[in-house]
Amino acid sequence: MSRFNHTLGVHAGREDLRELGVHALPVDLSTTYPLQDLGTGTASLDALVAGQAEADNPVYARLFNPTVSRFEKALARLESAEAAVGFASGMAALTAIVLATQERGRDIVAVRPIYGTSDHLLDSGLLGNRVTWTRADRVGEAISDDTAFVLIETPANPTLELVDIADVVRQAGDVPVVVDSTFATPVLQQPLELGAAMVLHSATKFLGGHGDVIAGAVACSESMAAGLRQVRVATGALMHPWAAYLLHRSLPTLKLRVERAQQTAVDLAERLAGHPAVERVFYPGRNDPAQHSLLERQMSGGGCILAFEPKGGYRTACRVMREVSLMTPAVSLGSVDTLIQHPAGLTHRVVSEQGRASGGIGDGLLRLSVGLEEADDLWADLTSALRAARPAPTGPSSCAGPLPGAYPSALKTA
Repeated sequence: MSRFNHTLGVHAGREDLRELGVHALPVDLSTTYPLQDLGTGTASLDALVAGQAEADNPVYARLFNPTVSRFEKALARLESAEAAVGFASGMAALTAIVLATQERGRDIVAVRPIYGTSDHLLDSGLLGNRVTWTRADRVGEAISDDTAFVLIETPANPTLELVDIADVVRQAGDVPVVVDSTFATPVLQQPLELGAAMVLHSATKFLGGHGDVIAGAVACSESMAAGLRQVRVATGALMHPWAAYLLHRSLPTLKLRVERAQQTAVDLAERLAGHPAVERVFYPGRNDPAQHSLLERQMSGGGCILAFEPKGGYRTACRVMREVSLMTPAVSLGSVDTLIQHPAGLTHRVVSEQGRASGGIGDGLLRLSVGLEEADDLWADLTSALRAARPAPTGPSSCAGPLPGAYPSALKTA
């Protein structure tokens, strides 16, 4: 469950604005900072390179930026965490977690499905890691002396499957559990309170909320944050200050946006389930009593993402994407407008066919990120597209035939 409330969302990270004499968030775009004296500069550089949260002098923007720091403190409060660390993207954040935990081991235990590029990065071994894929109820069996951490995503991308965080933590013992909570946001879910060690966000999505910023973030203990900062300093993966400003500016409306879009997502899931051209609908807690019970224990709502399989498989799904006019056919999610995309052909194209199959990602699956439009308008767009997509044409088109073969991975090292 979540303790997020509107007051916290509005005021987190803004507590000192009155003292500063400003109402809007300040933005610091400096790349370098004047030194009071060399000794202070040297001591500050040493502290920041070692992973300290701040120092007497920022020295250089790759080491520290006050606008980024302000957003990090706000997010930490929203996630009930000691600290948060901002990155240039969600993938930069995951990369930092992999690199920062390698002293524990090189094996990562992960549960599919997760975001496609996260899957691809772990499976490639590019960062010197190995990955053991397992089911959520078999995590304990998959852990070895060389396990660095356990990675789960809940709700899962793109099937909306829920993973019992507390149970995975119990199975993992002293091995850290990392939860990608991008779909839930701190509005709907608080993984740290359930025992997780780190919460991973693609901040590009709901935290940004307007489709105009790329960023990632990790909320965790201060000791873990120090290791992540060390990686960030060395790799140059710092979140840009303008991105941090846009993210922080969006936090006061996060709860409003999530709850409003969630209402429409529930409505559309119900309507799609009754449509004769739809084979199956995926929404948290919808199709399984055990999942519904977990939803009630772990979250304060099912969120703003749903998925569905139209009858006719890949060709029909392809046609639906082509025929929508109000919705935007595009990857990403969490924006104020509704996006529709085809995971097997786009976000999860980089996952092996076996990996997609084990994660329940069919060739006909479509994922919908519901925005703030009126539910009736979105439904009219969907029903029109479904009507136009059936029957699927047999002549030449970009939708003819099955989904093209395996993605030619440039990352695979084995």
